[in-house]
Amino acid sequence: MYQPAAFREERIDVMHGLIRDHPLAVLVTNTGGSLEANHLPLLIEPLSSPHGTLRGHVARANPLWRQSHDGEVLAIFQGPQVYVTPSWYPEKQATGKVVPTWNYVVVHVHGPLIIHDDRDWLRDLVSCLTSQQEAGRPQPWGVADAPADYIERMLGAIVGIEIPVTRLEGKWKVSQNRSESDRAGVVAGLAQQADPQARALAGLVAEVTANKRPV
Repeated sequence: MYQPAAFREERIDVMHGLIRDHPLAVLVTNTGGSLEANHLPLLIEPLSSPHGTLRGHVARANPLWRQSHDGEVLAIFQGPQVYVTPSWYPEKQATGKVVPTWNYVVVHVHGPLIIHDDRDWLRDLVSCLTSQQEAGRPQPWGVADAPADYIERMLGAIVGIEIPVTRLEGKWKVSQNRSESDRAGVVAGLAQQADPQARALAGLVAEVTANKRPV
């Protein structure tokens, strides 16, 4: 993707954090010269390799796992995103030389696609994925809560996928190219919005000025 230096995020733990917080990926594959996209929740395992490994599953009826894929696959994870109005910039009053933009954070993950059609592997995957998503609930649901024979049938209806990560690309477009006063205006404007994504991005823009992340 187009990656200006000011927006580049290279910290692996930060990118893994976005994947954990926003696990629904767009998985893009190249099959016979034709691009296909599937939408799947994927689990990041940080310790399995220098850049981590993604794990997930698809329906057995999905042809993805039977297809031959050309080269590596691409998993795209989208974090918070929001429109930024130029009305929030003090520069608007000073010169009028401002235009709208969009702030967002995104991670692109590259790697080969490995297929797992193994019940033990799948049981471990769905247990880990469920535990991650159920964490913090008053009464978290677990795989063992369902009848064992029912779980076996469900496991038979899915196929596992694994992507050992060869390359991570993070893009944090959070007003790094604006002046400190304009960033303060963006923070104030976003903080007043009811949208949780806007408030999340207000915090990320504020971190730039506070020098908590590189610019």
